[in-house]
Amino acid sequence: MNDPYKVLGVSPSATDEEVKKAYREQAKKYHPDKYANSPLAEMASEKMKEINEAYDKILEERKHAKSQGQNYASYHTNRTGFAQVRLMINNGDFSGAEAALSGIPSDQRDAEWYYLMGIVVYQKGWLEDAYNYFQTACRMDPNNVEYQSIYRRVQQQRSGTQGGYQAGSSMAPCGCCDVCTCLMCSDCLCSCCRN
Repeated sequence: MNDPYKVLGVSPSATDEEVKKAYREQAKKYHPDKYANSPLAEMASEKMKEINEAYDKILEERKHAKSQGQNYASYHTNRTGFAQVRLMINNGDFSGAEAALSGIPSDQRDAEWYYLMGIVVYQKGWLEDAYNYFQTACRMDPNNVEYQSIYRRVQQQRSGTQGGYQAGSSMAPCGCCDVCTCLMCSDCLCSCCRN
């Protein structure tokens, strides 16, 4: 979905009343009844759907922001910033993602921040730090399936039930390449011994 604020034509710092007024104006302008028996009926219906989704999204964001004790503008800025951080992570720009996350003031760091920072440090191989970030994200937003999934995976790595490392262990985790290299070397040694 496009930025819901842009869809309604208001700023993220707009008051609830301003958002509601903008929604009503857009709804009045694109209401499907206004375009009955018109070639633009389908376009108006799609636009109305987009307007309703944008309004619902803003209401949801604001409700969540209130429950987190944040103002709307900083919450929206974080959401937009986090989308960019996710894009950086997907493109392998972990240092850029870390820099962007580090620029967010500590009083505005929510569950999403801890989750994304956990991904960044996990990619660096700092597994214990990643575990702590994921744990904090899950504590802050216990119903988020994405956070829970990676937290459980790292938890299993820590316990050694799925390979990986054990907390406090001095051994580094083995990767697939390490295992393949060991198998190839073993095969070579066995071949030499047979001759």
